[in-house]
Amino acid sequence: QVQLVESGGGLVQAGGSLRLSCAASGLTFSTYLMGWFRQAPGKEREFVGVITYSGGRTDYADPVKGRFTISRDNARNTVYLQMNSLKLEDTAVYYCAASRLVGYQEFLYSYWGQGTQVTVSS
Repeated sequence: QVQLVESGGGLVQAGGSLRLSCAASGLTFSTYLMGWFRQAPGKEREFVGVITYSGGRTDYADPVKGRFTISRDNARNTVYLQMNSLKLEDTAVYYCAASRLVGYQEFLYSYWGQGTQVTVSS
């Protein structure tokens, strides 16, 4: 019954911006940490960032610090990933995920979306 559905992916030129959304249903949204992960073809899935239950704290992987911002709207059961100054290296499938536990390790996340493709062109 739990569903996480990402949207907002697409093709963007390097230096541009995209805003991804992840709409959650079937869970008490505010009781979950929400994380973003990404996976490029042939690469391992990697942590992008996480936001705490009410949005009070965020943490980001070094490659996206200063460029990406996570926010959440618990009234809308939605978490966002604002991506600015996009680079070619940001091309990947982006996933949102939900965890009851405090942490950003991938295995802690119980629910995952299907992912949305972000392609950055030169």
